[in-house]
Amino acid sequence: MKLDIPTLELAARDARGLAMDAIAKCKSGHLGLPLGAAEVGAVLYGHSLSFNPDDPHWLNRDRFILSAGHGSMFLYGWLHLSGYALSLDDIKNFRQLHSRTPGHPEFRETPGVEATTGPLGQGVSNAVGYAVSAKMCEARFNTAKHVIFDHHVIVLAGDGCLQEGVAQEASALAAHLGLDNLILIYDANNVTLDAMAPVSQSEDTAARYLAYGWDVQEIDGHNLLEIAGAIEKAKAATSGKPQMVIAKTLIGKGIPEVSGTNKAHGEAGVKYVQEAKKALGLPDEAFFVSPETRAYFEARKAESKTAYGVWQKAFRAWSEDNKELARELSDALSGKVPDLLKVIPPFDPASNIATRKAGSEVLQPIAQAMPLVVGGSADLFGSTLNYIKDGGDFQRANYAGRNLHFGIREHAMCGLLNGLAYDGIFRPSGATFLVFSDYGRPAIRLAALSKLPVIYIFTHDSIGVGEDGPTHEPVETVAALRTIPGLDVIRPADPEETAGAFAAAFEKTDGPTMLVLSRQNVPTLNEIPVAARREGACLGGYVVRKETAPLELILLASGSELQHALKAADELGAGTRVVSMPCFERFERQSPEYREAVLPTGCRKRVSIEAGISDPWFRYVGLDGRSVGVNRFGVSAPGNIAMQELGITSSHLVEVAKGL
Repeated sequence: MKLDIPTLELAARDARGLAMDAIAKCKSGHLGLPLGAAEVGAVLYGHSLSFNPDDPHWLNRDRFILSAGHGSMFLYGWLHLSGYALSLDDIKNFRQLHSRTPGHPEFRETPGVEATTGPLGQGVSNAVGYAVSAKMCEARFNTAKHVIFDHHVIVLAGDGCLQEGVAQEASALAAHLGLDNLILIYDANNVTLDAMAPVSQSEDTAARYLAYGWDVQEIDGHNLLEIAGAIEKAKAATSGKPQMVIAKTLIGKGIPEVSGTNKAHGEAGVKYVQEAKKALGLPDEAFFVSPETRAYFEARKAESKTAYGVWQKAFRAWSEDNKELARELSDALSGKVPDLLKVIPPFDPASNIATRKAGSEVLQPIAQAMPLVVGGSADLFGSTLNYIKDGGDFQRANYAGRNLHFGIREHAMCGLLNGLAYDGIFRPSGATFLVFSDYGRPAIRLAALSKLPVIYIFTHDSIGVGEDGPTHEPVETVAALRTIPGLDVIRPADPEETAGAFAAAFEKTDGPTMLVLSRQNVPTLNEIPVAARREGACLGGYVVRKETAPLELILLASGSELQHALKAADELGAGTRVVSMPCFERFERQSPEYREAVLPTGCRKRVSIEAGISDPWFRYVGLDGRSVGVNRFGVSAPGNIAMQELGITSSHLVEVAKGL
């Protein structure tokens, strides 16, 4: 639509009123950004963004991510005004139980919300992931005859977002990759929560982003003409660089008592709302929206649907001309996954390889069967071994590449993987050493919260790392990851369990999976049938050796320690059962009958063994059982020596079991 300055100024006023009323009603929330960036929202949703409120998941919509998620009423207000399925009652129920307007934007909870944001900086990394997905889509699906992907990714971030390291990691990578479809609008209001921004920052943000390799514009964030012109220029840029728009704004604009100060960051301005609304020309009526604003956005919605219809016609023609690509895209969007265990060939029974190596071999047929699987590593492909052969590298000269080089940026990697997963077209995976999972943990947590099917291929899983010593031996890490709700942590024992673990990970579409793989070689456990090991990994826990006399003792193990449990059982007698527990989370999802069959409650003599913190195992060994683990930091020595020194051996397991 033509830029209608008077009406959009009125819409900005109405959006401010909605934010004031919603935050005042619940006496909680952040007034600063919704008021300070109201003109930015008016231009985005009233003029510059390409979207269709009736189809929030339209493939070629512009993606808008509010990285500064504390300002959620900014997003909710504009989604409501734009005609998304977010009613005025939803706005009135801001931050209330089971409302569609939670305190911070949540993916799947609110139509038009593209990412779960709030932890500062995460949205910036998510936007980079979205931009990578868009470039991959353009390279894979566009043809000389039909362009069906040409959208932009716009992210709104504040000082807090740009202070966070994850945003800087992601910004540097975006420039390196030449993501010119990415626009970062920096709401530069010079304020953080505790104080004015100069108390904690003095850098030249424009210079920093120019140095990264971005194009940068600086504008008055309250001037509608400047905002629209900057976004238009950013969308039309031909420099091959991501675009930053620094919008100078007044935080809390509209409430003079707090505007321009850190007090505007929260709800301190609530007590001045009635006077502020009156000064803005708003009536006493709460949650008022002018007829002019309503009429404008109804016309805007109609115009958007017309453009959407033109695209749909082009998409149908593309689908007819490119049936295989259309099927591929449809399968991805529907979450269709082939029977992966059928495409993974069995391993040589004589193989004696690390599960990271087994994972490398398993990944290749999966990548062939699922052409939209993509992966990457934080500068460790040579160690994590998750490179997709013949997949090519994703670089500015080859956006069709399936392998992403993240550099030493674990946090950005995990946040970017989330952006790819939010977009819902490619199946992303990423790799590093397990001990570095804490660098990406905030993004891993958000993947679980948002039920994103991200796969983490994290290797060097225990004190078996050996010579690198305690700084690189993740003794506490598996236990910590198991505490994240919705994250499957799978630690396979041998190559065939690894095959089952990878299949389980790629077949799961409602949440993330952490594949925890060994650096050191492990024996192939041939006494257990191949199908049992693969299926057992998918089930999360299973009996690998059944007792041949009345059940007296259960030994439990995961990963490389299963071999020790089997060896210990040879000495402990015919009444000993051995259970492999590669994934607690998957095991807990099995029926009570299955879990009882694997771990009969009548047998209270139980011992677990795992080369890590033992606390999680007491769920299964109980107060009468014991857990052989590593409840201290590791040592620097060859891996096998480290295991012996810290008691991760079959002989120690036998000793503990006999002492019950």
